[in-house]
Amino acid sequence: MAHPFESTEHHYMVLINEEGQHSLWPAVMAIPEGWHVVFSENTREACVDYVTHHWSDITPASLKGK
Repeated sequence: MAHPFESTEHHYMVLINEEGQHSLWPAVMAIPEGWHVVFSENTREACVDYVTHHWSDITPASLKGK
């Protein structure tokens, strides 16, 4: 059985936290506290594409402008 964070057969979501950090998250797992969905359940490939296009600066929000 594939690890839930690496499976290409399962659906994922993209989560974001208050720092603007993104996470590819298995749709079958509960959303952790402090995170919310910015891209609904879809294929792993679609979620990776979303992250690639929407999170080009990986600097946490609290460190930007310092």
